[in-house]
Amino acid sequence: MTRHAKNCTAGTVYTYHERKKDTKKSGYGSKSVRLGRDSVKNFDCCCLTLQPCREPVVTPDGFLYDREAILECLLHQKTEAARKMKAFEKQKKKQDAEEAGKVEEKEKSKVESFVNMEKRLTTKPTSAFTASKDRSVNGSSAVADEQQPSTSSGGPGGSGGNDKNLQSGSGGNDKSLQSFWVPSLTPEAKPTLLKKPDTKTYCPMSSKPLRIKDLIAVKLTPIDDGDDRPMVAKSERYKCAVTHDALGNSVPCAVLKNTGNVVTMDCIEKLIKKDMLCPFTGSKLKESDIIPLQRGGTGFAGAGTQLEAKRAGPVLQA
Repeated sequence: MTRHAKNCTAGTVYTYHERKKDTKKSGYGSKSVRLGRDSVKNFDCCCLTLQPCREPVVTPDGFLYDREAILECLLHQKTEAARKMKAFEKQKKKQDAEEAGKVEEKEKSKVESFVNMEKRLTTKPTSAFTASKDRSVNGSSAVADEQQPSTSSGGPGGSGGNDKNLQSGSGGNDKSLQSFWVPSLTPEAKPTLLKKPDTKTYCPMSSKPLRIKDLIAVKLTPIDDGDDRPMVAKSERYKCAVTHDALGNSVPCAVLKNTGNVVTMDCIEKLIKKDMLCPFTGSKLKESDIIPLQRGGTGFAGAGTQLEAKRAGPVLQA
């Protein structure tokens, strides 16, 4: 067994290849794979369907969509926002009703407390002329009542009053206690409060606000090579509208906002940016009228696209 063989196990060092092989067999650790060309969309394909666009439109950020796919996506976002808004309004009405009930209950308790206070202040009407006569007639009974022992004292009759006080006190404590096994006293799980939904529609790729009127129609110039094969089967399908260079993921290109024609970035740098005039209409162009198209890459160059797939696995930590 040689020293530099991949399966060499006679060395004293745990090599990188051995660690990778053991990790793959054991299933521990993260695994990463670089995506190939088959996993990358072409520049003229829709970002949602990943198929060549039949009616291409582009966003201000340079993402290409098929009109039918992006309109369906925006409509779905609108429908979902409307559903969430309806649920939010229903929750708000319920909260308003609960608040109104609390205010009404509070006002009612204030009125009841006021009425009870007024009842305490009022006294029964008495006559000053009949009070002395009643006192003289009932004098003997009043004296007899004074000679009788009071039931609230500590005598033989006092225990009844103490028992009554204890019972009233214990009853009040029992009412304030919480029993978790009684269904009526168990804590209630309230539903999660909904937040007010956002009614804006967003681009699926850039996550920026996107409206239907922001979409720009794109004109792709097909290559006339006399080939009768369908467009999907061709490797090179479109060309630059000015220089007639073949377009692909390896060729940076841009869309002119005023006309929707697709041209290469070399054409823009060498021809258009000298005078900033549109080669098709002759009108003045601005920097915002040039929208670079987002490319998917070639499998070797990423072109700004993440071409590495990673899956995290269990890891033993010390």
